[in-house]
Amino acid sequence: MAVYDPGGMVVGSAPRRRVRAENLWHGCGAVFLLSPDGDRAYVHRRTDTKDIFPGALDCFAGGVVDAGEDPADCARRELAEELGVVGVPLRPALVDSYDGPGLRVHTHLFEARWAGEVRHQPEEIESGWWMPLGELRRRSVDPGWPLVPDSRQLLREWFRRSAASGRGT
Repeated sequence: MAVYDPGGMVVGSAPRRRVRAENLWHGCGAVFLLSPDGDRAYVHRRTDTKDIFPGALDCFAGGVVDAGEDPADCARRELAEELGVVGVPLRPALVDSYDGPGLRVHTHLFEARWAGEVRHQPEEIESGWWMPLGELRRRSVDPGWPLVPDSRQLLREWFRRSAASGRGT
């Protein structure tokens, strides 16, 4: 995996087990999959076998940036692996950093619009569904809703920037 410094610059690489064991800063490429009209987002439940935040809900397809990999390529790869979505344009949305228990990550978030079939990677995703953005926004501020912590922070920032840009979410 690519290892980052706290400011978001790549400074080296390390095996996944070391990154996890030492809670090293690393990168993530993620995609917020939206319906074609932008009114709904795809939400999924992680499998109970995930190494971090097992069984939690998530609204981003994403994963760690490999050594030498571009975050956009990572996001594209993860979208294909986790949700079976390929050939869709990605639009850069934001980069956000999360520093919490067991996870220190710089996430490069992209948006994609999709109307086709979603096919889950069974090792990572147990189930999934489309959720109206208004409902997702309400749930994202509910501490009892089991959303992955870094995704909760990232989602709230996405909503904040979307409102500020006049996209009206």
